[in-house]
Amino acid sequence: MIEVSHLSKEYKVHERAEGLYAAFRSVFVRKYKTVRAVDDVSFTIGEGERVGFLGPNGAGKTTTLKVLAGLLHPTSGAVSVRGHDPRRREDAFLRSIMLILGQKQQLIWDLPPHETFDYNRAVYGVPKKQFDETIGELTELLGLRGLVDKPTRQLSLGERMKCELAAALVHRPKVLFLDEPTIGLDVSMQATIRGFIRGYNERWGATLILTSHYMDDVTALCPRVIVIDKGKLSYDGSLAELAHRTRPEKRVVFRLEKPVLRADLEALGKIVSLDDAQAVLQVDRSAVNGVVSKALATLPIIDLTVEDPPLEEIMSELFARGSGGAT
Repeated sequence: MIEVSHLSKEYKVHERAEGLYAAFRSVFVRKYKTVRAVDDVSFTIGEGERVGFLGPNGAGKTTTLKVLAGLLHPTSGAVSVRGHDPRRREDAFLRSIMLILGQKQQLIWDLPPHETFDYNRAVYGVPKKQFDETIGELTELLGLRGLVDKPTRQLSLGERMKCELAAALVHRPKVLFLDEPTIGLDVSMQATIRGFIRGYNERWGATLILTSHYMDDVTALCPRVIVIDKGKLSYDGSLAELAHRTRPEKRVVFRLEKPVLRADLEALGKIVSLDDAQAVLQVDRSAVNGVVSKALATLPIIDLTVEDPPLEEIMSELFARGSGGAT
């Protein structure tokens, strides 16, 4: 479905010193430096996959998505999406994809969303019968009833984002590039958007590439992740394997019937957090069974769970290693 081979994207950035003289001189003599936003990145994504595309700010994620969507031309390398070269922007290609940017909007500010839906139907040449079926399904799935007739400026951020998704899916794209689709939304609305995206993928077999700084989005939607840092690909595989490689420990969470002594927990593992009702320990994976058995025998435990460390911590450590931090 998507093939990326040795993709690189460079920009020339104007540099000048501070001060009025430097500003005046730069009108006539300019110095440039070359910034490589994406550096020799290769990966393939199969039909119907949901893949998280992760990295710190400035890592090259959005640049890569824009190359895949045909908005930017690569400096070098080859890209294929559904058998098309994105830079050629063929009609068949454009009708099969959609790039959704959480920070941008396509809804017309002073018009109700249904006007944008109709506009997109005309742009993509969607038959009226198919359009009515699609909008009916999206209205039910996203809870749009009563929203699409209000001016966009009167909608809340969450309501606008739901309408943005509907507008983007009028032509039933087979490839979705999602760049921070839940940014700025509350927890409940994030869960709604995630559930809808998963449902769309399962119903239509669409391929999804998701970038997000909300790790709950990634955990809920993406069995596979691709990590990019400073323009270079640093990991491509399952979330579980990423957690195992980066943080080979487990978190054991104990719900307590009554408070326990800190010393009793320190004998079992490293204390991550402790209060009267709950204790969280970090232990080696190989020692989990023994720690759980000993804790059940010695501590007033109501319930317990064994988890991987939070994905936020895993990603922070991975990026720190890439920046010359701890290895």
